[in-house]
Amino acid sequence: MRVSFLALAAGFVLASLPTASDAQRADNDILPQSVALQSEGHRAQDAGDLNLAIDYYESALAADPRNRSAIIALAQIARAQALPGKAIALYREALLLEPHDIVALTGQGEALADKGAIEMAREKLAEAQRVCTDECPQVAALEKTIAASDAKRFVAAEAVAPKPVATVGGETGRN
Repeated sequence: MRVSFLALAAGFVLASLPTASDAQRADNDILPQSVALQSEGHRAQDAGDLNLAIDYYESALAADPRNRSAIIALAQIARAQALPGKAIALYREALLLEPHDIVALTGQGEALADKGAIEMAREKLAEAQRVCTDECPQVAALEKTIAASDAKRFVAAEAVAPKPVATVGGETGRN
């Protein structure tokens, strides 16, 4: 009777352990269900239905949270919707999964530039240049975005330059 009790207890312990296939799965081995949902998201995005695309990408992440491509796609939609803060956070999540992902690095840099954080965008540019030693179109796009955002910042600063205000007696408001 004691032997069967021990065998039963051992069986429960073994049944509660994760299977070898779960433990052996590589980090870049995304579940097929997640990949299929991501493909549907791409189709919806190509058709211009961003809300449906977001739903599919989020479903893909629910199926497999390691689907970095779905995270990046959500970040790209956030940028398209002029939500740079959300895009930055999503790109950060993708970079946690793969710190050297050139698309996530440059995408985060572009979102930072969109938000006006030019110095942080330049840091991302330097990091992207270290990762991509060849000519990468993503790095060139980030350089262009930084230059455009920097130019907008200077134009905006000139537009709000204070102008002297006339007071009584024709003098300016200076003491």
